[in-house]
Amino acid sequence: MPTKLSVNLNAIAMLRNRRDLPWPSVENIGRIALEAGASGLTVHPRPDQRHIRFSDLPVLRALIDDEFPQAEFNIEGYPSEDFLQLCEKTEPEQVTLVPDDPSQATSDHGFDFRASGEMLKPIVARLKRGGMRVSLFADGDGDVEAVKLAKATGADRIELYTGPYGGCFDDEERAQPILRDLGATADAARDEGLEVNAGHDLTVANLPALVRRIPYLAEVSIGHGLTADALEYGMAETVRRFRRACGQDV
Repeated sequence: MPTKLSVNLNAIAMLRNRRDLPWPSVENIGRIALEAGASGLTVHPRPDQRHIRFSDLPVLRALIDDEFPQAEFNIEGYPSEDFLQLCEKTEPEQVTLVPDDPSQATSDHGFDFRASGEMLKPIVARLKRGGMRVSLFADGDGDVEAVKLAKATGADRIELYTGPYGGCFDDEERAQPILRDLGATADAARDEGLEVNAGHDLTVANLPALVRRIPYLAEVSIGHGLTADALEYGMAETVRRFRRACGQDV
């Protein structure tokens, strides 16, 4: 199956929040993305609500339920008690847990599963009891033992942190060893029975090589690069461009 595209709406929400105005509408932009064939929407509600607001979650949940029931809602965040309760109230199809400090501008590393594995086990079990698929943010550094520890938490998927790969946007020689490590991590995850997502600084230019190396990649979650392209091409056409880059027949 071709890799699915989930559109991260954080950058849209951050633009809205610059002014005390209701536009751009996170709901309407999400609708345009789904109408253009995105498989889902992603948000990362941080405690300070500097982009996605807690009040956005029921609106987006209703958008998917009422208009796009085939789509999925993915909520990312650090597994604090407040975040877990937010997920239980919203009931997304997928929860992606990240090891972020609340003050971070964006996610920039995966979990240290050697240090955090035991902490994650009851959290993963709690979310799965609520019917949510659980994905864990993971470094794509080829560490097979770390992948085994991720599997031991009970998670369903890992999401490869692709920031270092995205940072090589104009240097293919530098990107190749990073891509090899991402592929090795993904292969180890598949061998353990974990599905594989990916996200961070992915673009129309660098996605095809990632998908070729990891042809079983389940989903990519993309926000910043996709939003930047949408300023030039429009959201609907940008979603179609990224879907093609994922290997979808558009």
